[in-house]
Amino acid sequence: MAMVKALRERCVIPAHNHSVLKINFTNDAIPSMIFVLRNISMVTGRVTHYEIFFKDILIKISHIMIKSNQPAQPISVIDNYVNFAPSPQNALDIFQGEWSSILPEPFKYLKAGTAALLFEDARIKWFADEVGGVANKTILELGPLEAGHTYMLEKLGASQITSIESNTRAFLKCLIIKELLELKHVRFLCGDFCEFLRQIDSSQQFQICVASGVLYHMRNPAELIALLTRHCTEHLFIWTHYYDANLIRNNPALSAKFPSAHESEYEGFKHTLYRQEYQTALEWNGFCGGSASFSYWMGRDDIALCLQHFGFEIQVISFDDPHHSNGPAFALIARHR
Repeated sequence: MAMVKALRERCVIPAHNHSVLKINFTNDAIPSMIFVLRNISMVTGRVTHYEIFFKDILIKISHIMIKSNQPAQPISVIDNYVNFAPSPQNALDIFQGEWSSILPEPFKYLKAGTAALLFEDARIKWFADEVGGVANKTILELGPLEAGHTYMLEKLGASQITSIESNTRAFLKCLIIKELLELKHVRFLCGDFCEFLRQIDSSQQFQICVASGVLYHMRNPAELIALLTRHCTEHLFIWTHYYDANLIRNNPALSAKFPSAHESEYEGFKHTLYRQEYQTALEWNGFCGGSASFSYWMGRDDIALCLQHFGFEIQVISFDDPHHSNGPAFALIARHR
């Protein structure tokens, strides 16, 4: 109600102006909402005439903005300009508060993410060691997020990396990293990698496919596995969460995210899918999930059986973490049988 009260006191819409209205919220209760109601047309009288509508919208938006700790949106296009000398930090600050990854040396001093070590990820090093290296290999990478694994693969000698990201903010972060770390052997593509794999010619092949942290964000994970097996000539690396009934049901923080399950079939492969809902994770601009408000997880055995169904077999498993905070997880390397 404080927000509605502030709206009443501060926002009067002149009856003679029916075109464009700018309202700046200066009340401390809603510091991050100055962009709301910026352009309203065909409104006359006082805002109080629309109290119920505004109350619902303002409360929902303020909850999202406050929970995700996002800064206020620019009042003017002029606010998008940088008035300092060029620096790497200027570029990183375009997405201030949205980074996950800690940057590698000599850039660790820069303010980006504070938790994820994706630029020094032991999973990628393990994968490269297991397959005899990635030097001079062509690689398809799905969901690069902030280009941490991309950076590692290039440093390990990959000849050409095609990296596809559908989250537009993550895609732009990848471009910042490409420029900052001077990556020379990667091409970042903005779009849906499933659509990419569906549409490319069968003759377009990659020696290595890297699908780290993407399978459990799919609504049809079996299809993604099938598509990858058709375009991977040597090794497929997958790191993923999976559904385990006992582990997830006994974890209240996780079990609430899985409301249902159903049987499914894709190209003759029968399996069970478990609906996972992102819930409050969707409130952060740095959201690292899929393109819908939910995804479907597969069981661990079904993942292995799906690979077999489409002609691949698992060579080795590692990073087996049934008690991962975000759900049971493991890494695998597979190749054609």
